[in-house]
Amino acid sequence: MRPDAVVVPCGDYEHGTVRAALERALAPLGGLDWVGPGMKIAVKVNLLTAAKPEQAATTHPAVLCALTELLTERGAEVTAGDSPGGLYNAAFVNRVYAACGVEAVERYGGRLNQDFSEREAVYPEGKVCRSFRYTTWLDGADAIIDLCKLKTHGMMAMTCGAKNLFGAVPGTVKPEYHFRFPDPMDFARMIVDLDEYFKPRLTIVDAVDCMEGNGPGSGTPRHMGALVASASPHKADLLCAGLIGLGLEDVPTLRAALERGLIPPTAEELTVEGDPAAFAIPDFQLVAAGSVSHLFRGDGKSPIRRVKGAVIEKLLAQRPRLRPEKCVGCGVCRGVCPADAIAMAGNKPRINRKKCIRCFCCQEFCPESAMIVHRTAVAKLLNH
Repeated sequence: MRPDAVVVPCGDYEHGTVRAALERALAPLGGLDWVGPGMKIAVKVNLLTAAKPEQAATTHPAVLCALTELLTERGAEVTAGDSPGGLYNAAFVNRVYAACGVEAVERYGGRLNQDFSEREAVYPEGKVCRSFRYTTWLDGADAIIDLCKLKTHGMMAMTCGAKNLFGAVPGTVKPEYHFRFPDPMDFARMIVDLDEYFKPRLTIVDAVDCMEGNGPGSGTPRHMGALVASASPHKADLLCAGLIGLGLEDVPTLRAALERGLIPPTAEELTVEGDPAAFAIPDFQLVAAGSVSHLFRGDGKSPIRRVKGAVIEKLLAQRPRLRPEKCVGCGVCRGVCPADAIAMAGNKPRINRKKCIRCFCCQEFCPESAMIVHRTAVAKLLNH
């Protein structure tokens, strides 16, 4: 019987090290025997922004290159790509490719996506997202491989396999989905809808160097020295959450996956090949997860519950906060805010708290780590 997930050591990003680790991780899952000559494989990497590989904000090119080599040796045609935050066109995305170092994939027989067209999907089976706009390049694939990065995340607590498929939505369209699904659980259900629509054949997690703290774009690299593989992005995520000290209750995408019976209630119920305890980091620096409002609204019918929920939400809900000393006045936060809740005043962003939907796009895409997820004093006190 094949395991739910596999975790293996991978101490560095040297090509030989990564290739050997990938072969060890994939073997218990049946290897790549399902790949045949002429098969078209889309490798969905995480290219959040134009960040250097050592910043640990994106999938490391060494993992992409080693995987591509293994696939092309079997005769597959490999295309790698993503839709980062920003314009979805050749000029912008190719700049991101260059900054992230993924152009190296061409030396191993792969290519980078250059099809920047978009389509509308109709998905009546979706729980909350029954139609959505997506990047057309994925349509041409016989199979999709989800090649993600293990990082903290302001709204979802963690971004890994499940959240990586949000990159199928074009960059300039992403803010609309934050506005459509401002509640973290609805946003998570939308992510799971995307996962279920695209159905990646394999999920591989780059957990050699992860990102802790103010992730997913402005945190700090943290060495874990592991690769994780699974046939399910959600089972990979459940295992990875435990490695960084998060439980199912902490990660909305995991709760949404549990609602659909896609994962067991606990990581202990997964069948895992390898020793997760050898890679766990108890002091991994987490980011406070997004809004807690969905926990306190009750059925919405009782006036007393609504008032109580509003008070509790104000006392406990996390929100974006500016660190003025780090802000350079670039205005990126204003440009990505789906709720139009940020205005520039005196060359610094000012957040309209009444309009803010706490999607943390400003924190996610701030290039200077000037925006952080702020926890209220009451929330901090209750955590002690």
